[in-house]
Amino acid sequence: MAETYYTIGMAGHIDHGKTTLTKALTEIDTDRLKEEKERGISIELGYAPLKTEKGTHVSIVDVPGHERFIRQMIAGVAGIDLVVLVVAADEGVMPQTEEHLEILQFLGIERCIVAISKIDRVDEIMLELVTEDIKDRLTGTIFDGAPYVYVDSVSGNGVDELRSTIFAELENVKFRDAYGSFRLPIDQVFTVPGQGTIVRGTIYEGIVQKGSQLTLLPDGHKVRARQVQVHNEEQEEARAGQRTAINLGGVEREQVNRGDVLVASEHFLVTDTIDVTLQLISKEFTPLKQRAPVKVHVGTSEVMGRLVLFDRNELTQTEGEVLCQIRLDEEIVVRRGDRFIVRRPTPVETLGGGWVIEPKGGKYRFGNETVATLKQKQQGTPEDLIRTALEQQVVLNMKELIQQTSLTEPVAEETIRQATADERIIAMPAGKFVLAKTVLQLRDDLQDRLAEYHENFPLRPGIGKAELIQSIAARYPKAFIEFGLNRFTEQEELTKNGQYIALPDFTPHLPSKWKVRMEGIISSLEQAGLEAGKWEDYVAGTPVPAEYVNELSLYLLQSGEAYRLTDDTLIHRTAFQQSLDTLKQGTGDAFGLKEAKEALGVSRKYLIPFLELLDQQKLTVRHEDQRKWRQKG
Repeated sequence: MAETYYTIGMAGHIDHGKTTLTKALTEIDTDRLKEEKERGISIELGYAPLKTEKGTHVSIVDVPGHERFIRQMIAGVAGIDLVVLVVAADEGVMPQTEEHLEILQFLGIERCIVAISKIDRVDEIMLELVTEDIKDRLTGTIFDGAPYVYVDSVSGNGVDELRSTIFAELENVKFRDAYGSFRLPIDQVFTVPGQGTIVRGTIYEGIVQKGSQLTLLPDGHKVRARQVQVHNEEQEEARAGQRTAINLGGVEREQVNRGDVLVASEHFLVTDTIDVTLQLISKEFTPLKQRAPVKVHVGTSEVMGRLVLFDRNELTQTEGEVLCQIRLDEEIVVRRGDRFIVRRPTPVETLGGGWVIEPKGGKYRFGNETVATLKQKQQGTPEDLIRTALEQQVVLNMKELIQQTSLTEPVAEETIRQATADERIIAMPAGKFVLAKTVLQLRDDLQDRLAEYHENFPLRPGIGKAELIQSIAARYPKAFIEFGLNRFTEQEELTKNGQYIALPDFTPHLPSKWKVRMEGIISSLEQAGLEAGKWEDYVAGTPVPAEYVNELSLYLLQSGEAYRLTDDTLIHRTAFQQSLDTLKQGTGDAFGLKEAKEALGVSRKYLIPFLELLDQQKLTVRHEDQRKWRQKG
């Protein structure tokens, strides 16, 4: 059964029991900080793993409820797949509950479970009143019709039902697969003595492996994933949907901030101007003038900016969307479709939210013409829709593209025809298509993997094709990897020798650190001639690591520097060639053991394996007691 990974959030008003409920579900107290213990409220985000069920892995984010910690709340829910809205039975819907609901909807969270907590404190009548109050508040929202669960974390009443409801709801949530470029918005940064800089976040896209070379944006620092952890357990890799901690090499704690983004490719934009579609809150607010300062939350970043309007000079409450632009004071990392929240800096209040139409906005004139242009960008061209579908699914055929984009068949076919003619989209066998940038990304990933492999295994001719495919199969469909390998080999960007794949400029060689020692072993083998001892005798007592000793024998055989005489004996190529020349000179067109022994002067211990080696090399052919040269001279 395929493993799936989800992150869910506990949201709601302060002191409604989110942390206690998280502990009841997971047996983990997410309030870690001293001040959290003393004040009884969550300040930083808390995380805990929910017990795995049927291959479904779940991380719970305990989101701070206090208004002053709203930034942490937004950072926590960005990237979650399901929210548990916690409402205390003895208080009902409170102001923070309302604001959390607005934020969750603006961020595009579509699945919700209402957990009415502290039910042991109220009677049935009060419980019914609170339930009706919540249902009234959710009517007309995306959470209308959400399941309700009644719980008490202290007694444990209803906790098992909540756990079952969580897993049942997740069956209806689309699992974020790991295809695409790795992206991790950072929501926590800290240091651990002896380990250095640690970052945490929920992986939005792709997969990260231990040892991966990454880029920290927006500053562009090159870093390495020295260690990858999921809920305090070290892993070889982590993927989209997982809460992850990464130990970064190559960067100091002071160089990393919450809101920075870790990526594994050059396909992510750094921008300070975004074109957006903005949906405003449902209640009245103090009007916002043109270019008024706003605080923008996107991913895990919080930046100041100015709201640029194109069809009005003042922003007031409206039910419709507003197509506008936000010019930011700092650079951020976003993609088309990313969700954001806009808040007034003073007095502090949430104004609305929406999604990014264009990550790299330009400077436009005021007027309806600009709004029409933004509308067209929002809707997207047929190619925009196809590109978005291919970014999400990597490889699709025409039928799947039409299903994903809702384009008509003629429009989809014509768009693909034009895009493949210009090689913006690449046609694959079996009528499938892939973005040209994804092909380039695959090439870069393969070359990076091979470069790492060559550095670790310099004696080997390359990595086995099956092993190479398996090493990146979590990121790309296997058929696409096969297509890429064939394409890159034909274009001489990779080389293929039998089952081995290598970089074009790579040649197997002795590792520099052990070169002198290894040359000594090879020289001893050469001096022994045909009467070589066992291979283990030549390497006994050498300081060369055991793994390199084993690699060296394979290297000598694969490079033609040596031949295998018996299972445990090698002879150097000079010994082979000299013995071959001597035997040819000392025999006629055909010869037996007696003639071969007289020519070479060695015992049967070495003579018979050598003659059998000549047969294997197709230099001789044996017939009964005689051998005949296939070609002499």
